[in-house]
Amino acid sequence: MKPGTPRVKMQSTARVGEIIPIKTKIRHPMETGWRKGGDGKVVPRNRLTKFVCMFGDKEVLSADYDSGVSTDPYLLFYTKALKTGTYTFRWEGDGGQVFFTSHLLTLVDA
Repeated sequence: MKPGTPRVKMQSTARVGEIIPIKTKIRHPMETGWRKGGDGKVVPRNRLTKFVCMFGDKEVLSADYDSGVSTDPYLLFYTKALKTGTYTFRWEGDGGQVFFTSHLLTLVDA
């Protein structure tokens, strides 16, 4: 998986009102700008600063990443399935980096 590759694991179908888990992970070095490399020079800052999950035009979750977030950040959160639609996931980082992906959830009869 190349750097900046987002992955989302969530079910594709759910019943109305079902609580569903959403797992996200993105490959990213999350360099703070404080560490020195093997050559003794400071490794430039390169980290993600924000994550947003949307369902249509509604925000499901927003998270600000700080310097304590590890390499390849992982999030697990839950949401209630209310209607068929697309979840969009967006990561923003230093220097204007933007990564995104989406996932369709379809409601089914019980």
